[in-house]
Amino acid sequence: MTTPVLQARGLVKRYGRVTALAGADLELMPGEILAVIGDNGAGKSSLIKALSGAVVPDEGEILVDGRPVSFGSPIDARKAGIETVHQSLAVSPSLDIAANLFLGRERRRPGVLGTVFRMLDRNGMRDEARRQLDGLGIMTIQNPGQAVETLSGGQRQAVAVARAAAFGSRVVIMDEPTAALGVRESRAVLDLVLQVRDRGLPVILISHNMPHVFEVADRIHIQRLGRRKAVVDPKTISMSDAVAIMTGAMEPPDVSMGMS
Repeated sequence: MTTPVLQARGLVKRYGRVTALAGADLELMPGEILAVIGDNGAGKSSLIKALSGAVVPDEGEILVDGRPVSFGSPIDARKAGIETVHQSLAVSPSLDIAANLFLGRERRRPGVLGTVFRMLDRNGMRDEARRQLDGLGIMTIQNPGQAVETLSGGQRQAVAVARAAAFGSRVVIMDEPTAALGVRESRAVLDLVLQVRDRGLPVILISHNMPHVFEVADRIHIQRLGRRKAVVDPKTISMSDAVAIMTGAMEPPDVSMGMS
């Protein structure tokens, strides 16, 4: 059995009388895109927040490479190599692309200029930003010194994805990366998701867009009523059946596609 890169076992999260997670499980395997789908209130957001350190579950455990971990904040998750691209993107429009890529991880200039005068290595960060963008095949952005507020929605999403790919050493989580994007920009972002996977980083993709899910996912995790209902292979199940399982109109197949 291959050890999952990221695993959740029996996660429970309660908000007063509301149970958002009711014993949720998840396994992300090396080199895969795992799509997470579910109806509103299924617990997708709470599950992803727990995996990214944004919330602390009341019960259950999270494992990275088979070892139990404890995330008290998103910083802890980042230290474990887990980067998250949130739907809100969390980019600063007034800063340039390179500054956004290194936001919170700014590099200082070498020598006394960096250690004493705390001067930033802007040229070095721009060079590295250019390498990251080129490595992901993002050719629509030519100048890392360009302000993010001048970019289109798809280009801003590309900057957020490039930042996650640059610093995520184990897992990249993407929350609705194509939401509010046009057809062409959605296509570019889906290509980025595949590029990240092809660079060796497994991806958790949360999306309501079923055609996108079925296009790029290796496996589909179906969340319902706070727990995992099934894990299915998009090559062997129809889109309508996946939606039926998600909504409770149909029971999942007897054999779900689990860990390989």
